[in-house]
Formats: sequence, C-alpha cells, structure tokens
Amino acid sequence: MATLQIAANSKSTARPAAAVPAKPAAMSPLRTWAAVVGSTLGAFMAVVNIQIVNASLADIQGAIGAGTDDGGWISTSYLIAEIVVIPLSAWLARVFSVRNYLLVNAILFLIFSVACAFAANLQQMIILRAIQGFSGGVLIPMAFTIIITLLPKAKQPIGLALFALSATFAPAIGPTIGGYLTENWGWEYIFYVNLVPGALMVGLLWASLERSPMNLKLLAKGDWPGIITMAIGLAALQTVLEEGNKEDWFGSDFILRLSVIAAVSLTLFLIIELKTVHPLLNLRLLVRRNFGFGIVANFLLGIALYGSVFVLPIYLTRIQGYNSEEIGMVLAWTGIPQLLLIPLVPRLMKRFDVRLLIVVGFALFAASNFMNVHMTGDYASDQLFWPNIVRAIGQALVVTPLSAIATAGIEQENAGSASALFNMMRNLGGAVGIASLQTFLSKREQFHSNILTNSVSLFEEATRDRVARLTAYFMSHGVSDQALASHKAVVAIALKLRKQANIMAFSDTFFLLGVALVVALLAGLLLRKPGQLSGGGAH
Repeated sequence: MATLQIAANSKSTARPAAAVPAKPAAMSPLRTWAAVVGSTLGAFMAVVNIQIVNASLADIQGAIGAGTDDGGWISTSYLIAEIVVIPLSAWLARVFSVRNYLLVNAILFLIFSVACAFAANLQQMIILRAIQGFSGGVLIPMAFTIIITLLPKAKQPIGLALFALSATFAPAIGPTIGGYLTENWGWEYIFYVNLVPGALMVGLLWASLERSPMNLKLLAKGDWPGIITMAIGLAALQTVLEEGNKEDWFGSDFILRLSVIAAVSLTLFLIIELKTVHPLLNLRLLVRRNFGFGIVANFLLGIALYGSVFVLPIYLTRIQGYNSEEIGMVLAWTGIPQLLLIPLVPRLMKRFDVRLLIVVGFALFAASNFMNVHMTGDYASDQLFWPNIVRAIGQALVVTPLSAIATAGIEQENAGSASALFNMMRNLGGAVGIASLQTFLSKREQFHSNILTNSVSLFEEATRDRVARLTAYFMSHGVSDQALASHKAVVAIALKLRKQANIMAFSDTFFLLGVALVVALLAGLLLRKPGQLSGGGAH
C-alpha cells in the first residue's frame, strides 16, 4: 500500500496527449452544458446501438443471407472498431481539434447508420458496421473527457449522471427498442432510429464547441509503436472473445493464433507505454489508488452489466420462447427505473459518502443476480420483475459515484488517458464477461445434463411408469404404432431433462455474476474518499 501511495504522489515524466477542449474557461455555462448534453447523447447512441442490433441479429442475418455463424461478425466488427478507437481518441482530438474530431465522427456515425440499412450482403454489412463502430466509439470517451474538463468541479456529478445513462441505461433499454422496431417496423428501422437524436447531437456540438486549429504536426510525433501494437492487440483480443466459444476456443488454430498475437502485441504495448517519453496512454495513472481500484471495479461492472444483458434474453428465448419484443418488455424494467433514479444521484452524492453509494449499488446489483439462482420452468417475466427493479436501482447508484471518485485528482493533461482507460476497461469487461458466460453456460448445461441423465434409468419403476403414461398419451393422440409412441415418450423425457439442465445452468450463471459483483464491491471498499466530491480533472 505504501508503494501505491508513493507512486500516486510522484510526478510522472510521461505527459501524454490529452483531449482538452480549447479555452474551456471562456465558454458560457449554456454552451458548456450544450457540449455536455450533445456529447453524452452521442455516447448513449453509440452504446445503445450495440444492444439494438444484437436484439435484431436474426432478422438481419435472414435479410442479407448470412448464416448463423458468419452473422456474428455484424456485431463483432462494430465492437472491434469501437474498442480500438477509444484509446486513440484523446490523441486524435488533439491532432484534429476536439470540435472537428467530434463533429466529423458524429456525422459519419449517422451516415453509416443509414448505410447499414441498405447493405445487400454480409460483406457490405461488416464493412459498414466497422466504420460505424469506429466513428461511434469516438463519442464515448470524448463525452467523458468533456465532462471532466469543461464542467466545474461542483457540477461534474451532474455531467457524470448524464454519462451514466449511456453506461447503464443504454444497454438495458437497447433490447426494448430493438425488439419493438424489429417486430413492428422492420430491422432497417434500428438504424434509422439514430437520425433524429443524431441531428440534435450534431446541432448541439456544432453550436457549443470552440473552434481551434488542427495540429497535424502531432501525427509525426505520435506514439506509433504504441498505437500499432495496441490496435493489433485489442483487435485480436476482441475477436478471440467474440468468436472463441463458437470456435471451441484453443481447439481452433484460428483462435490460438489470434490469442498469441494478442498476448505478444499487448505485452509490447505495455512495455512501450511505460518507457516512451510521450505515450499514447499514461498507464502510470493505474497506480493511483482510487483510479486503479476504480478501474478494477469498472471492469467487473462491465462483466456484470453486459453479461446480464446477454444472459437474460437467451434464457427468455430458450426456456420461455419469448420473441424479441417480449424480451424487450422484460428488460425495460432494468432501464426505466434508472431513468428516474440517475438524475437524483448527484444529490445523494452531496449528502452521503460516495463510497457508501458505490458499495450499496454493487450490493443491490449482486443481490438482483442472487435472486435468480433458484429458477424453475415457470420463472418468467413476473418472477423477473423484482430482480430487474433491484438491479436497476443498483446500477443507477454505482456508475456516477464510481466515475467521480475514480477520476478525482486527475490532472487536465491526463484527462484523455483517464477517460480512455476507464471506458475501454468497462467495454473490455463486457467482452470478457460475455465470452466467459457463453462457455460457462455451455459447460454447466453439460454438467447438469450428465447428472440428470445418469439419475434416470429404465430400471427404476418411476421412470418406467412415466414412459408408460407418456406412451399412452401419444397413442391416444393419433400415434397408432406403440413402438413409435414409446420412442416419442423417451424423447419427451430427454427434452424435459435438457430443459431442466439449461435452467440449472442459467441459475449457476446468475450466481457467478453475483460473485463478480461482490468482488467489485470489495474493490469499492478500498477506495479512498476524495478531497473534493466531484473529483474533477480541471485542477
């Protein structure tokens, strides 16, 4: 702990490029808030777009003639581009100016959103989604950076509360929007829906952001070894996480090679960033106590946040047979309460210790998962209502205080690095969480299936009686051949066992998510109370 404290107080010789809006002190409060609202709206759109498309993936695959396996690249290409551009945004904003960089990417995001609706085949869709992801990924860290550099310290919790809508409300409400649009209007409208809020976003950014000259000379001075190794490493790692379960992980040469590339590239990136004078990202921020433990908690939050949004729709589809609109209505109750609670969080931060809010938030989020560990075949929307409400309250309490306390004391020149690392780790946590849960769900289903199957034997009287009753049922419902009716009875029992094994696997998965959040809670307990509540980056 002493080492951490010394490292946190020492002055780093590395001064990375930070994306700082030009002359923030000269901006009026109205223009400042217009920039904050416009940028956070962009971040919200970028995040919600992931879940909207995931909710409609089957319809998109059918429309463009993509197979189930290859169709996954519609989402993967977006996520790869997004996670690569997030750490680049601080430096690129200095090169092209914050105004130019944000406006160009906001407009490109809208253009390629519409273009995706006109994709004729899988190849076109993958390319368009990658460009959409690259431009959309810019909007996330830039919104965070604008909040912690433009807003006064006392107002930053309000800005971070707005940003929390993109971090937790957007993933929760995305499937609801996607399901409704797909079922009632068609999958193309999941891309058209970006146009109206996108026009508002561009208008706000155009009117509020200060004009400043580009600094193209920085391109020649860029940390190109770090940029190249980071881009290759993150792209390879994201692909491994997205495709690993489908390809049987290291049983696939493709996944094995990408894993080696990711490990080597990211190791080189860490070495380069710690040795170079002007690194792309200031990794020394991680040894600061609040930022380091905040990153750990944020990573685990990403696992649970995106993991639960991934697991619940699969359960409702596989076990309850819900369509995308019905799934969206269930998940809406993880989003609607947040919309009401998040605006109140800044007031709570003034009255209570922010660490208490973080701990209570993680505790409630964990409890919502533990409430689902005793699932049965009748566990559907009604039974999920209260766990989803508890989850919504927990998420609403976590994100804003965690963002505030983690960035407390971050200097303005390090704001870009802090924003990139904080947002990248949450997204990476989501990718790790989904990949891990896919594999865990499959393995636990196999485990429970083996146990249940071994416990059912035709030598047992109860089993023979069940087969006999089902055989009689099928023969009374149109099956004349007794052998065929007996076979259908055995198949029905097998399907019943498999369904039960799946339900038990989902219960185990929710338990695992709860455990991850308990660990995040422990990381929250290690945070130190900042001197200033808002924890701004402008000092």
